[in-house]
Parts: sequence; structure tokens; C-alpha cells
Amino acid sequence: MRIVVLSSFLLLAIASIFFVFKLKFTFDFEQFFPQGDQDLIYFKEFIEAFETDDNFLLVAVRRENGVFDSVFLNQFHDFSLAARQLPFVEKSQSLTQMAYPVKTPFSLTSIPVIHLQEPTRYASDKKKILADERFVHNLISEDGTTLVLFLKTVESIQLDQANVLMAALDQLVGQYDFEEHHYLGRAYFQKELVDMQKREVTVSAIISGILVSIILLLIFRRLPGVLIALVSIGLGMLLFMGFLGVTGRELNAMAALYPVLMIIVGTSDVIHIMSKYVDELRKGNNRRDAIRTTIREIGLATLLTSLTTAIGFATLFTSKVYPIRDFGINAAIGVLIAYLTVIGFTTYLLTYFKTHQIIKLGRGQAFWEKAMEKTYQFTLNNPKGILVGSVIVLLISFWGISRITTNYNIINNMPIGRKITEDFYYFERALAGFRPMEFAVTAQNGYKATDFEVIKEVEKLEDYLRQFSAIRAIGSITTLYKSINQMMHNNRTDAYEITDDPEVFERQQKLAEKIPQLDVKVLVSKDGEKARITSRINDIGADSIKNIGQQIDQWIVAHTDSSIVKIHRTGTGLIIDKNAEYVRQSLIQGLGLAILIVSLLMAILFRNATMLLISLIPNIFPLLLAGALLGFLGIELEAGVAIVFAVIFGIAVDDTIHFLSKYKLTRNKGHGVEEALHITFLETGKAIVLTTVILFFGFLVMLFSIHPPSVTIGLLISLTLGSALISDLLLIPVLIRWWMPKDKKA
Repeated sequence: MRIVVLSSFLLLAIASIFFVFKLKFTFDFEQFFPQGDQDLIYFKEFIEAFETDDNFLLVAVRRENGVFDSVFLNQFHDFSLAARQLPFVEKSQSLTQMAYPVKTPFSLTSIPVIHLQEPTRYASDKKKILADERFVHNLISEDGTTLVLFLKTVESIQLDQANVLMAALDQLVGQYDFEEHHYLGRAYFQKELVDMQKREVTVSAIISGILVSIILLLIFRRLPGVLIALVSIGLGMLLFMGFLGVTGRELNAMAALYPVLMIIVGTSDVIHIMSKYVDELRKGNNRRDAIRTTIREIGLATLLTSLTTAIGFATLFTSKVYPIRDFGINAAIGVLIAYLTVIGFTTYLLTYFKTHQIIKLGRGQAFWEKAMEKTYQFTLNNPKGILVGSVIVLLISFWGISRITTNYNIINNMPIGRKITEDFYYFERALAGFRPMEFAVTAQNGYKATDFEVIKEVEKLEDYLRQFSAIRAIGSITTLYKSINQMMHNNRTDAYEITDDPEVFERQQKLAEKIPQLDVKVLVSKDGEKARITSRINDIGADSIKNIGQQIDQWIVAHTDSSIVKIHRTGTGLIIDKNAEYVRQSLIQGLGLAILIVSLLMAILFRNATMLLISLIPNIFPLLLAGALLGFLGIELEAGVAIVFAVIFGIAVDDTIHFLSKYKLTRNKGHGVEEALHITFLETGKAIVLTTVILFFGFLVMLFSIHPPSVTIGLLISLTLGSALISDLLLIPVLIRWWMPKDKKA
């Protein structure tokens, strides 16, 4: 039987290796859209009429002494033209390619915005350009040291296309001796962030493996014992990754947590099983009886801990954000795979080994017995102090929770110390930034989007938007008519405005049809009934942007004529920012569901209302402490960080189950309350402490991450699981003594 089981796992491992190489990584901002949201539905209809607002790639080229230099401008112009040939690029635009329209008595012509071959005119060109809102922050920095090349990419560019495009762009840029260059756009984000995910998965797996190996060596101090544990843990992770590969599940931004999760969850199960097996062998039982007792007593408790952990993760399915839902389902499956591996593989493997081969007994065992004895005596002698301390921690936690903010920034999700983050900062500081803010304009009552009355309503809103310093690069169909009005007044700077004369505007409409180089298809729908206002807003935080958005919405209601136009705020930025609202909502729903399901499992296990209450109270404290840490450390509650609470509850309850299961088994053998507590501390306390130590350092591995949310998640989980251990060992005994009936033996 042992050979059959072990051979089956070997075959599964070989198959998993094959499918691991088929794993797919993905990153897409659309993944973070809250599914089912009304604004998302509206946005999808909006982009059907136009196109998405992120199908661009910007290249900013900086010259410290200013861009108005003949050699630099000609190099940049040549680069701009060459970029048209890049794969998956539909068009390029830069200041060196642009021209002002000029009306002559005979026809329309144009003059270049920058007279490349006439350096004597650079000074006047610079003055005119830096006074033009069409160009500043869009195609040139305010200080005149940076030019921007705008590349329009194919819509919804995919990862393989993005990799090809970025490789070609890097090669092209390398042909020029630019002092400094920066990228911004969907293709760049996809390539760099997927590379980050691959790095995170690899590094976290390696560091976690090394760390766990060291800890296991310190625990068992016998090579066979360490190898049994490592093979079991590694097999569980391999089977899980193989499962992801065979089911075609893509690894997203949360994937870096999978190796850490599988290693530490598997380690926890292995230590509990191996510790009990060794204890049974030391009692004089043969290996077959020892493993049977281990499976009977620890197997059930480990099954329950695996179920509660899986439930904690599975509750993330209530989230409207796809990567979180996907992570929750995958992690729940991973926990169960780890359990099945330990029960089905490790237990059979252990029967080949004796006590002295698995663990070296001696002073280490005496140390743990002494430490657990002291802890037991502390709970016996200081019940009031423990309760008072718990109340103080509770009050401090509520204070910290009151300080939590959801004003998260995109920059907080960018990899630490990488060029993509530097580039993002640069565009935020010197140009228009990345976050889009768009407005859908729908003409009413027979009006067209290009009618004079509609254009004037749009102009009013644009003038209002300019009052917000965080909003930049405002553009719409008004740009065309302002340019034509300026052209009709000899291109005077002060003539860049919409005329107040409907008859003049009507003549300008006819002229607009004769200016083919001004592509307005992305600004007006094909049926002519809808228009869009584009802008970008600085990364000032989701809540701050929400406040600005609400002010704008109120202004639109109060100051625009709804009989002429209806204006609706939309765009990818708005949709992603709504995650902040859903994070709080799904967090409460998910935790409530997890607590309810775990309570049902506890009720089935203990069949006692008091024991149910005792099991839940110690696990509320880690959740409150995690919330307090968010508040005190100033960490924004955003989509990635929200998973912390489900992870904490799902894992923290494990130690409670092991402790109370041992207590219940001991009581069932006829021991009194106090004697049962004493035995539980001595026999189960060590395994609980060791698994928590592994969990603590296992999640601290995330501090090596370059992904800020992963660092936050690792830190929060480590600290709060440490508090969960203290809560279990100190608070549970006090509550049992307080609420459980006393008996003569006690």
C-alpha cells in the first residue's frame, strides 16, 4: 500500500513539472475593474463609441539645457519618424511633426510649430509653444527641458505584443545619444509588471525554502527528518503549481504570495504531524500504531485547520475585483492540496523512519517543556493582568482602526527601485501623469456634438476643470475650433478661444472639414451625437480624486444646460478608484462570511456554545490589531492589502483549533479542566509555537519583495500572527477557567 501511494505521488509530481512550464503570467488594469459596477457598464458603452483611454505609449526625452537645440531637435524628429515603423504602433505625434494651420486667399496651408532648419527662430517658437495649453504637459514640459513622443498603439495590446514593441523601442532609442529618456503607457506597464511578478514568485520561493530549511534543521537536527519535511512541503507546492498550469489559470499581481503560502502552510501541517508521530514513538508505540494515532488525533485537527484557512481565502470570492477573487480561490485550493499531500504522502513516508532518525532529542526538548511550563504558570497566576492587557490592546486597536485611510496611490503599487517607478514619478512631476479622467458628452434634443451650443457647454466645463491644479492635459473637440479661430486671427496667442458669434462658428465648421491632419475621430463619435473630454489627473490618491470628482459632478448639474448636453464622468481612472469603496464592502462581507462558516465548523467540533465563544474571541484580536497597524503606519486600505484580513483569520484560527482539540481530547480521557490545560500546554504548545515562528518568518520573506503591497502584506501578517499566538496561549486558558464548569479533579 505504501509503495502504491508513494508511486502515485511521484507520477503526479512528474506531471506537475510538465505543466509548471505552461504557467502564464498576466497584468492588465482591466483586471482591477469592479465587476458589475454601473460606472463600469457605462464606461464599456463609452469606449465602444470611441476607443480606450490607455492605448498609448509615451516617450519623454530630456535635455538638461533645454530642448531648443538644433542637433537635439533634429535627432528627436528623426526618432519620431522612425517610431512610426515600430510593431503595433498605429501613429506617432510630436512637436517636431506638428504645424499651425494658415488660411491664405487661395487655400489652407500650414507652418511648422518648430522651424527645425531655422535655429534663429527657436526663441520665438519656444515662447509661443510654452504659452500654448495644447502642448505644455502634453508634448513638452513646462520648463522646456523635455519633449514627448506620443505613440498610439493597437487597442488592448496584449502581453506578447507589448514585449515585442518594448524590445523594438529600446533598440531604437539606443541608436540615439539622448541624455535621459522615460516611458509611460500600457505596453510598458504590462512588460515590466509581469517581469516583476516572475521575479517575485522565484525570489519568494527560494528565500522561503532557505528559511524553512534552516528552521527545520534547528527543530529536528537530523538530516532525514529535515529531508522528509522539505520533500513533503516541496511536493505540495509543486502539485499546486502544476494544478494552476493544467487548469490554465493565469498568475496575476497576487501570485508572489503563492510560494510563501504553500511553503508555510505545508510546513505547519508537517510539523504537527511529525511532532505527534515522534511523541507516539517515544511512548513505546510501534511505527504503524504511532501513525494511526497521529492521523486519528492530529489528522482531524489538521483537516479542520486546513478547512478554516481555505475558508478564509475562499471568502475573497465575495470581492468584485478579479485578481483578489482569483487569488482567494487558488489559495484555498492550494491549502487543501498541501493538506492532502501531508496526509497522503508524509504519513506513509514517516513509517519508514524511527525516532532517532527523525529528530535529535535532548536539551532542546527540555527547553520547550520548561518554556511551556512557565507559560502555563503565568496564565494560572496572572488572569486579571491578562484580561486588563487584552482590554488595553482592544482600545488601542480601535483607535488605530479609526485612522485607516483608503486614499491609495498608483505609485504605491509600483516596484521599488525600478526604472518603471522612476519613469512614473517623472511623468507625474514634469508632465501630465498617467491617471486618465474623462467625460462623456451626449448631445440632447437633436443637437450634434459639433454644434455651437454644445461646444460652448463643453468649453464651460473645460474652463472649470482648469481651476484644479491636479488636472492637466485637457483636450476635446474644442481644441479644433479654438485652433481655427486662432488661424483666422493670424495665429495670435490670445485668439485661441471659441468665438461667441454663431455665424462665425458656422464658417469655422466648414473650414474644419478641410483640415485632414487634425484627427478628431477619437473625440467625436461616428454618429456625431457624442463627444469626449480627455484629461489626466495627478496621482494624489483615490479619496482626494473622488472629492474632486464629486465637486465636478455637482458643478455640471448646476452650471450646464441639460437640455443641450448630458455630461458623465468616466474613464479607467474612475473605475479603478472605485475599488476603494468595494474593498471596504467586500472586506466586511468576506470576514463576516468567514467567521460564520468557521463558527459552524467549531460548533460541529466542540458541540458547546461556550467553547465556540472561547475559540472565536482570541481570533478577533489579530484582526483588530491588523486594522490598527494600517492606521498607525499610515498604510492605505486598497485591493491588495484587503486580503490580509482573510489570511489572518484563516491562519490564526489554526492554532486555536489545535489547542482546543487537544484540550477536548484530554478532557474526554477523564482529566479535569486544570490538568487538561497543563497537558495541552506541554504536548501541543511546542508545535503551536514552532508553526507560528515559521509563519512569522515565512511571511517576513515578503520584505524582500520589490512590490510594496506584498511588503505590507508580509509585515502585517507576520506581526498579527505573532499576536494570535500570544492571544491563544494567554487568553484561552483564562477564558476556559472563567467560563468552563469546575470539577472535583480540578
